[in-house]
Amino acid sequence: MQPPSRRTFLALGLLLAAGGALTACTDGPDTGTGGTAGEHRRPDPDEPVRLRAVAATDALLAGYDSLLAGSGAGQAAQLQPLRAEVVQHRAALAAGLPEASSSPSGPSSPSGVAGPSGSGSAAPTASASASSVPPGATGTTGTTGTAVTSAAALASLERQTAQARLADLGAASPQLARLLASVSTAGVLHAVALGDTPPPTVPAPAPTDPPTGSAATGSGSPEPAATASGTPVATEAVAAFQTALGAEHAAIYGYGVVGARLPDDQQRADARTALAAHQARRDAWQRLLGAAGATPSAAAAGYQLPFAVTDAAGAARLAAHVETRLAGVYADLVAAVATPRRATATDALRECALRARRWGAAPTAFPGIPETGDTASPTAPGSASPTAAASPTA
Repeated sequence: MQPPSRRTFLALGLLLAAGGALTACTDGPDTGTGGTAGEHRRPDPDEPVRLRAVAATDALLAGYDSLLAGSGAGQAAQLQPLRAEVVQHRAALAAGLPEASSSPSGPSSPSGVAGPSGSGSAAPTASASASSVPPGATGTTGTTGTAVTSAAALASLERQTAQARLADLGAASPQLARLLASVSTAGVLHAVALGDTPPPTVPAPAPTDPPTGSAATGSGSPEPAATASGTPVATEAVAAFQTALGAEHAAIYGYGVVGARLPDDQQRADARTALAAHQARRDAWQRLLGAAGATPSAAAAGYQLPFAVTDAAGAARLAAHVETRLAGVYADLVAAVATPRRATATDALRECALRARRWGAAPTAFPGIPETGDTASPTAPGSASPTAAASPTA
């Protein structure tokens, strides 16, 4: 379902060679539907997670429909594009589920809607328990609750649904975890668009799991699990974190350019805040890699920008570009690392996507996951330009 990950490096036009590609992200998720129509279907270990995710999405769609049919009719121009993205989420989450065990969710049910890979999938209604659906929602699977009658209530439902996605990160395969992280991030963006602000928090790990570091507070100051728990870092995870570190080096450089082109106003203050968040991530990955016995990659002397930045508008565009590309790095990181660290990677993905949107990035149904047909690729590693010598402080 997922397209091959072609952006393991943050584009400012290029990134450092940072230890190799995220090898866990080169293929789409196994839907467990191998064989011909006459053969028995192979069990899909992701099926319970997908069923829960689809049930929660059905409840969310019911919330949109409830509001659109009532007091939100006048807000259709705002609500319909958000609902259309939820339809895409449902199709992607339902990919591979057996049609025989499900039925369409209603007249406006998403059926055969393309996901991030552009492939359609029948949209089943999961016969899941009420615990799969955020509280306060009127779903389509027998779950009852208060109908959504305001944008604020819908924003709360989006946030609760985003939270539910995070609860299944550890139970999902790498590629499904990547999708859940992206869809959860989209839910947070929807909630913000509807007027909500509090980000979801990462659920506490089970007693048998090592600590996952700080909660997803949006503060930009994570503490990766390895430094707190001493959990060994697998070789492929070291390469993935080196890639993330290289991307943060490039982001910090980019914000130096951004800050130099902005007037001394709120935008420059936002750039300083973003720079501090990226510096905190960089420091966290350096500590994690050092604890794993690896040598953290160093920043290059300079980076080739993807376009000329000569004024405040160009600076905002560059900031949005930086955050969008970095969101892709962190979506890939979710799939490349072990369960305890997925929450930290999802936290970083969400922060980048929120900042990208604030800088004016175009909406996307799947933050961090390139759409099919997006053929742009980063400039080859090693071609960093020493000429664009912007200060690293915005």
